[in-house]
Amino acid sequence: MGRLAGKTAVILGAASEGNMGQTIARLFASEGAKVMVAGRKEDVLSKLADEIGGHYALCDITDHAQVHALAAAGVQQMGCVDAAINATGWGLLSNLLETTQEDLAQITALQFSGVHHFLQAFVGAMKDQDPQGGSIINLSSATTQNPINNHAAYIGTKSAGEAMIRCVANDFGQFGIKANTVSPAFTHSPMTSDSFQVPGLVDAFLPRYPLGRLNTSDDVANACLWLSTDEAFVTGENIQPNGGLKLRGNPQATDIEAAIGAAMAKAAEG
Repeated sequence: MGRLAGKTAVILGAASEGNMGQTIARLFASEGAKVMVAGRKEDVLSKLADEIGGHYALCDITDHAQVHALAAAGVQQMGCVDAAINATGWGLLSNLLETTQEDLAQITALQFSGVHHFLQAFVGAMKDQDPQGGSIINLSSATTQNPINNHAAYIGTKSAGEAMIRCVANDFGQFGIKANTVSPAFTHSPMTSDSFQVPGLVDAFLPRYPLGRLNTSDDVANACLWLSTDEAFVTGENIQPNGGLKLRGNPQATDIEAAIGAAMAKAAEG
């Protein structure tokens, strides 16, 4: 019997092949949960829902009405929502002085306003359902506590999401609602695949992890799984399934440039 047997989950941000949202969805389904996956690409979502024996819905997190419709669909199709996970995000890499108003508006809509829509919709659903309660998880980033260069807009909006999670935990715990943040670090995913092809880049990050490797999407999914079980008497926390990065911090631009330079020099010699 799985750890989520009898539970239901809605996972938003599962519309890219092999991304964190899909990894979480597959794990939750394997542990016995009924799962609804959501995002903006119907073909990908439909395929995943068929694979895991679940449901899917189209949803753009920046659209208030669509997010509220998603929460309502979760309740209607599965009877209730025991876990709601937001795995959307945009890895904007931009110098503060070069960030455009268009970029700022886009990332704010996704990682600030969108998170507010998500929390509002699913807190409302969990508060009104019988029995009340559930687990809400927002994926953030280790960079909010371990800054890295050229991420001001990204870190700022992710930090805002973490603050809203703490507010939800404080205000709605009385209804049995847990709200937590999960913060991956530099993780191989569709969003970062190009970065992993840069010679020497991973080498700059590895020494920063006391446990000796980068975290994977599976590590993130396992953290979300635990927070969604009845075992986790936890709310308002920022869980860091990233191998201890907080102890040493991310490499900075000079470290990264040096590691890339060394890798390129070695390749040229070979």
